[in-house]
Amino acid sequence: MKIKKPRGTRDFLPEEMEKRREIEKKMREIAELYGYREVQTPTFEHLELFTLKSGEAIVEEIYAFKDKSGRDLALRPELTAPVMRMFANECSVMPRPLRFYYFSNCFRYERPQKGRYREFWQFGVELIGSPSYLADAEVIMLAYDIMENLNLDFELHIGHVGLLRRLLKGVDADKASKIMRLIDKKDVEGLEDCLSTIGLKDMEDKIYALIDLVGGREVIEEARELVPDFDFDYIDKLCDCLDSVGVDYKLDFGIARGLDYYTGVVFEAYAEGLGAQNQICGGGSYRLAHLFGVDVPSTGFALGFDRIAEICELGLGRKKLAVIVSFKGLENEAFKIARIVRQSGMQVVVDVMQRSLKKQLSYANDIKADFAIIVGEEELKENKIAIKDLKSGEQKIVEMKGMIDFLRSLD
Repeated sequence: MKIKKPRGTRDFLPEEMEKRREIEKKMREIAELYGYREVQTPTFEHLELFTLKSGEAIVEEIYAFKDKSGRDLALRPELTAPVMRMFANECSVMPRPLRFYYFSNCFRYERPQKGRYREFWQFGVELIGSPSYLADAEVIMLAYDIMENLNLDFELHIGHVGLLRRLLKGVDADKASKIMRLIDKKDVEGLEDCLSTIGLKDMEDKIYALIDLVGGREVIEEARELVPDFDFDYIDKLCDCLDSVGVDYKLDFGIARGLDYYTGVVFEAYAEGLGAQNQICGGGSYRLAHLFGVDVPSTGFALGFDRIAEICELGLGRKKLAVIVSFKGLENEAFKIARIVRQSGMQVVVDVMQRSLKKQLSYANDIKADFAIIVGEEELKENKIAIKDLKSGEQKIVEMKGMIDFLRSLD
């Protein structure tokens, strides 16, 4: 009987896992250089955590279930809400700002397609406690540095949801939220129908003009004309800060991010090589902790790890691999030598199939080992060992005490 993996999930073989771990390692290193520290939350939470944040409709999009005691639970569909729940429960009296990062799997019940899975991984950060544009600047710089250090071909877009909200300030809150979600999804047809139904045809030109504003800092002046009662000082100072450190970006006032808890600056990054599902980063400033009894400003982002892994060409720093090849009866000696080599930090495998010397060497070539350490009875009597470079075919007998130095000298 063959059991297939669940729809929307994937198996990762060793080469893919090595690549993913290398990318993850780079992300962690950069986040920690900024002073961010790792946190971890449960794989499942109370369902209320997500309906409180996103509404009851979210139930159709996630893995929600009852446990054996009848409690409503859900596999986490994202990590911002769990981290803010953790902050409210455990960290609200800690010195601010708090700098957290995380890397975990998430789950959404949606139709699988290229770049979109039911189980997926997110790397993200949350900077909790600062209302300043400097917090937005730091988080954007961090996301930019991670993507740049991974050698990704990406474009960073920065906007501010306050502009659209100011245009819609006289509109019913539910209707305004619907308009924001349609803008976020780039659903032009749906937006036209919605504006017509609500009776906002007179505002249509301004809304379309604003969401079409994409470019350098010159678009700020055009935005001022469309939304004259908005304070653009915050955006100007943010741009000054990003320009001073060489962050390359476009202003894009059509970014809506679709969720009501975003309050100000929002940003997204798009990468080449992914087709329609090309967004690899999304974030911005928000207020979510008030849902848990603590009102505090926050800024964060999440990187779509799976999409990044698909396009990232990061070189892997593979360790040299040695295979211990032994004659029959010398298996214990082979394990002893392997232990010595491993203690020096080198990667070693030992034959556990009781194969002939010829088949052991054949296996070493099959797994692309760099060299073979051949354990022979005559050499052992003289406290020596044979080492064969499997790339060049050269073989040399060396003193046991000089084995590690010799192995390290092989390129």
